[in-house]
Amino acid sequence: MPPVATPSRSKAPARKKAAPAAAPRRASPRATLTLSSKNYSSWSLRGWLLCRFAGLDFDEVMVSPDDADARKELLLLAPSIRVPCLTHEGAKVWNTLGIAQYLAEIFPDAGLMPADRIARAHCRSVSGEMNSGFANLRASLPMNLKAHHPGFRIWAGAQPDIDRIVEIWTDCLATYGGPFLFGKQRTMADAMYAPVVTRFLSYDVKLNEPCTEYCRTIMAMPEMQEWVAAARSEPEEIEELDMEF
Repeated sequence: MPPVATPSRSKAPARKKAAPAAAPRRASPRATLTLSSKNYSSWSLRGWLLCRFAGLDFDEVMVSPDDADARKELLLLAPSIRVPCLTHEGAKVWNTLGIAQYLAEIFPDAGLMPADRIARAHCRSVSGEMNSGFANLRASLPMNLKAHHPGFRIWAGAQPDIDRIVEIWTDCLATYGGPFLFGKQRTMADAMYAPVVTRFLSYDVKLNEPCTEYCRTIMAMPEMQEWVAAARSEPEEIEELDMEF
């Protein structure tokens, strides 16, 4: 009897090992902006407005005015202003003008600087002047959104600062047509000078009509109304800044 052939069994194809699942992508942490008092801190207001103008999505991190470093800054005793501080995708920027330039770089379509080269140079110049100057104005007319002093007597040392700001505003409004300093678009310059608007209103500073109208324009912005409302509900007070006038 011939041997019976045994059918060969073909080997099943080896199963490919499943590729390891890709690690879930971590969402980039939200930007944060460190702020001090909304009632007293003009630097915080500048940084906050810049971020809002740029359209940046950010979380606020509040530093209590009772913090020793925050008090030094608010009382103009700090050698370097470190509030506000913007943290965004690995970058940490704590100078207000630095924040403005950083945001203009990463959000070029936000209009923080004018499109025209000459206007951009002008905008940088007046913003830088606000960032580093007007010490007498800062000292004698501290920002306090809860205060109003009708008929306030301006210290003689502060008047030249006021006159220079009026000159800047009047020139910009005439050159670019308003309603903002560089025309129809809000720029970094408007954020830099917004706290000055609040000072002029708190201390009843007399202005020409174009500058008075500019103050109305700034205070009517929804962002300013939001900030002022938060400032007025702020419970903290700083004794040294509750000055007797």
